[in-house]
Amino acid sequence: MNQGKVVIIGAGHVGSHCAYALAASGVCGEIVLVDSVAEKAAAQALDVADSVSFLDRNVTVRSGGYGECKDADLTVVAIGEPRLPGQTRLDLLGRSVELLKGLGKELKPLKLTCPVVTITNPADIVADYLRKSLELERWRCFSTGTLLDTARLVRVISQEAGTDRRSVCAFAMGEHGDSSMVPFSAVTVGGLPFEKLGLDKEKILEQTRRAGMDIIEGKGSTEFGIGRALAELAGCILRDAKRVLPVSVLLDGEYGQRGVHCGVPCRIGKNGIEEIVQLDLNDEEQRMLDASCQVIRKHITMAAAL
Repeated sequence: MNQGKVVIIGAGHVGSHCAYALAASGVCGEIVLVDSVAEKAAAQALDVADSVSFLDRNVTVRSGGYGECKDADLTVVAIGEPRLPGQTRLDLLGRSVELLKGLGKELKPLKLTCPVVTITNPADIVADYLRKSLELERWRCFSTGTLLDTARLVRVISQEAGTDRRSVCAFAMGEHGDSSMVPFSAVTVGGLPFEKLGLDKEKILEQTRRAGMDIIEGKGSTEFGIGRALAELAGCILRDAKRVLPVSVLLDGEYGQRGVHCGVPCRIGKNGIEEIVQLDLNDEEQRMLDASCQVIRKHITMAAAL
């Protein structure tokens, strides 16, 4: 078991479920929950720590302060407020920026050396804002981006194709939001290209985009999917796995884009993003990715003005 230390900032629904998923997965030896409400962080840590008694490994789960990030192997930012029914992730921008301003003042003096992964929505804009605030390299500060969208995409394709999820190779790209896109030309199911399966691309894309809101309308929040997604990403970092996952990184010429965070496939290792994998998009797919980046870019400009 990896004995690395993960600090999760934000002990609400998402942060606590990330902590539980991390504890259950065994990818780290220590999990520290930090929250502006110290009592909540302490209570969530105790709750997750109780679950460890039923695991076949020991994991230390506790609460702490922002200074815990200084010697962390990974810092996860999960502050913010959940979406309400009818809200898009972009509707959360103002409140998220307000919280990030305070967080930046706490973290910047620590001169973090570990990768920093953000979950807070709107994911792509928040990653850009925090990276700039902390003055970190693009490889070390990024968001989960379209990782959860990809999990939903794989589920939908699996259901439509009647094939085990492990036989599906696919990525969602672009915004973690309503303008996300899927490069179906790169999707395979059991080794077969998507175009040979006779499936409806528009239906699959719509179901993938709608999945988050369907959950929110049904129960008020999402948490299990993102918790497990974060645990997978953390495992890639702590174990130096070199696995390719879609995350939202600042693009600098890749896919014809600059100055915008966008969900794209990346090889993940101990220092964060090691390589941006550039798929061969067809013309339609490139237009869809460009349009998604424009949505993100517009909101990055809005965030800077707040």
